[in-house]
Amino acid sequence: MIDETLDPERETAKISPLDPGSVEVVENAGGKLVPLDPIGAEVHGIDLSSESPPSPEVVDALEREMARRGFLVFKSDTQVSPEDFLRASAWWGGKELHSTHGVHPATPGGNKHIFRLSNDPRHGIPGVGPQWHNDGSFNTDTFSHAGYHIVRPAEKGGGTYFAHQGAAFDALPAARQEFWRRLSSVNSASGVVHPAVHEHPVSRCESIWLHLGMTGAVIEKLRDGDGFRLLNAEELKQLCHEYNDILDAGLNNGYAIAYEYRAHDCIFIDNLAVAHRASAEAHLPAEQQGLRIMHRSTVRGVDEFRPHHGLPLHLDIRGPSPLGAGVWQAGGIGFRWDDGIPMQN
Repeated sequence: MIDETLDPERETAKISPLDPGSVEVVENAGGKLVPLDPIGAEVHGIDLSSESPPSPEVVDALEREMARRGFLVFKSDTQVSPEDFLRASAWWGGKELHSTHGVHPATPGGNKHIFRLSNDPRHGIPGVGPQWHNDGSFNTDTFSHAGYHIVRPAEKGGGTYFAHQGAAFDALPAARQEFWRRLSSVNSASGVVHPAVHEHPVSRCESIWLHLGMTGAVIEKLRDGDGFRLLNAEELKQLCHEYNDILDAGLNNGYAIAYEYRAHDCIFIDNLAVAHRASAEAHLPAEQQGLRIMHRSTVRGVDEFRPHHGLPLHLDIRGPSPLGAGVWQAGGIGFRWDDGIPMQN
């Protein structure tokens, strides 16, 4: 499906280089920005453990680069404390932590803002996020940013894949872009409705967007007229595979990266710019891969992530379908689009 889905005339991904103005602002503050290939960037010399945040100009410059290149990796020679990680998480977007997850017993201080993940259930919650998704899709104002602090990288690896959703949309042929623009997803847990294509509020990139582990329905705006319909099971299965394939294709086409964590890494992502998923290795047993522990944070959204075409922000996914026949599935992981893959939120 990848070969049929990708635009054959597309030669390179449209990932923005680092902006010289942002680089200068960070360097003037004693830091350094280094682009990763093909997306993301490393940040050196900005101390996350400082009780005084960087200047608003520096934070703004870093946030713009996060929007343009998807994510930033803050490098350090020493481990960042959970409190410092959470404080730095709130530099971005809505400037306030918004946490909806469970708290694992091994979470430091039982802090409700730390989502502790591990490949050993004694140390954290296992198996999370194996399919492409954006965090907080059950909220009307989906999280603006998320943070990932690697407390202990596994000795044999186990990272996270990130895909630039603006470049992924650009990779679709024009006819598929037009189709995706007419779609909206309904979250299987909350009934929140989000657009399948949106314009990023900072970069202005038109970006594709779908949660492969929590979608209960997809609504199509009919091409002619004012009507809507639900995708049926076969159509939704094909759509999810198309989305999975177009993001996976970025690993070979310059708009996705398989990032392997190094000790002390703190990653902050723009949650409207990149989708992510855990690598298969991240979920292998600690006895096989080495113990892996990660802390995740999530940041309140800035604005409501509204669907297009006059659709409401919320539909009763647990009630009867308002649009007749088609997939309308509430709860858990929503529509299972492939029986042969792991799915866990």
